[in-house]
Amino acid sequence: MIRIGIFGYGNLAKGVELAVNAAGDMELVAIFTRRAPESVKTNTSNVPVVSVDDVLEWVDKIDVMVLCGGSFNDLPQQTPELAKYFNVIDSFDTHAKIPEHFEKVNASALKADKVAVISVGWDPGMFSLNRLYASAILPNGKDCTFWGKGVSQGHSDALRRIPGVVDAKQYTIPVDAVLEAVRKGESFDFADSEKHIRECFVVAEEGADLAQIEKEIVNMPNYFAGYNTIVHFITAEEMQAEHSGIPHGGFVVRGGTTGVNGGQQHVIEYRLKLDSNPEFTASVLTAYARAAWRLFEKGERGCMTVFDIAPKYLSTISHTDLLKKFL
Repeated sequence: MIRIGIFGYGNLAKGVELAVNAAGDMELVAIFTRRAPESVKTNTSNVPVVSVDDVLEWVDKIDVMVLCGGSFNDLPQQTPELAKYFNVIDSFDTHAKIPEHFEKVNASALKADKVAVISVGWDPGMFSLNRLYASAILPNGKDCTFWGKGVSQGHSDALRRIPGVVDAKQYTIPVDAVLEAVRKGESFDFADSEKHIRECFVVAEEGADLAQIEKEIVNMPNYFAGYNTIVHFITAEEMQAEHSGIPHGGFVVRGGTTGVNGGQQHVIEYRLKLDSNPEFTASVLTAYARAAWRLFEKGERGCMTVFDIAPKYLSTISHTDLLKKFL
């Protein structure tokens, strides 16, 4: 059994807990929290909840640590630090900073003789793989990625970090006219900011400067700056009644040509429609945690991404049965 630790206990971690408990080859051995451990109620009664301050006491008891913090502040510090002691996996999703994050985590993992897998989920993650496959198959072409409509956990987490914000949800919404133009192969030359609307629902502290909060949101680099960003201030009751779910999804579309003078046109489309963004992301993390441990046992070391890991390492099915079932 692969011994799994979960670092953090929010929505993503609760999804990992469910996925690990459903896996026949994994055992959840500990959940680590910044809160008072006795205040945390989990879905697995026999698994200890431990303070993050005591994490190093578990170095020899955990095969893979699944890091479930946010990309805004948590993972840039936690992943390289914990990779000094554990095989780790995270869902770091600030696309512009992934190369920098990779270098830091790789240095820690190599020095510690560990495996780290970063930026695992559906984007980055599953969508990344599909962009790579499509571009390799149709090199003479262009692709577009659309997110939503759905709740972005990373963007919502970034909103909640703003002083004066009690709670927040951010919906990423594709611009329908742009999506249809891409599907028809009419044009692929759209910036991300042209393809999406970012709609924010924010619960602010009583007496907070709403104009200042909105200004911080629309100007936040790597998240909202440059986008058509709409901000709504609502009550906590409205948030609970109307925005308690966490759906998401999206599309990767690539158009390209083959043949003499590019006479044959092709479109590849990959779609995800998710009732629960965190539970789906958690399922991807859990599959890649399995791969991380298998690669560690084979002698691999250092940081990896979904680009570096063969699909066979994700599955519980034997290689022989994979050939029979999926080829």
